Amino acid sequence: MSVPSAQASCRFLMPLGGSGDPVVSKRIGPDRLLGSTNWNTDFIVDRPFRSYQFFFTSASSERATFPISAFMRFTDGTSLQVVNETPTFEPGAGRKFGPFQAVPGKRTNLMNFRVGSSSRPAAVGFSYRISVQGCE
Repeated sequence: MSVPSAQASCRFLMPLGGSGDPVVSKRIGPDRLLGSTNWNTDFIVDRPFRSYQFFFTSASSERATFPISAFMRFTDGTSLQVVNETPTFEPGAGRKFGPFQAVPGKRTNLMNFRVGSSSRPAAVGFSYRISVQGCE
C-alpha cells in the first residue's frame, strides 16, 4: 500500500520594486512609441524551488480579453516562456497557470508576468491582479 505524497508547500514571491504585498494590482496601459509600458511585472526568486505557478484575476467590471505571457528568467541571462495565451475573463474570474517545473542546471532569479499588447488595444484600461508562487 502506498502512502499519498504530501502536497507541495508553496509561498508567494515578492514583486521587484513592490510595496511588500505579493499580489500586484495593475491596469493595462497603452502601447508607447517612447518610454516603457506597464505591461511587465517581475517577481524575485530568492531561492530555488521545484516548481512555480502564476495567478491572474480580472479586476474589471466587464468581460475582457487579456494577452498574457509568463517567463522564467535565469541567472545566466536566458529565459523560458511558459505562458503565451489570450484568454477571455469574466469580471472577477481568475486562473492559475502552471505549475511549471524548475529547469535542471539553471538557476531561476525572476518570474516575469506580461499583460498587455499592441495587438489588443481593446484591453487597455482593464484592471487585474497577479501573483506568483514558488513551490517545494
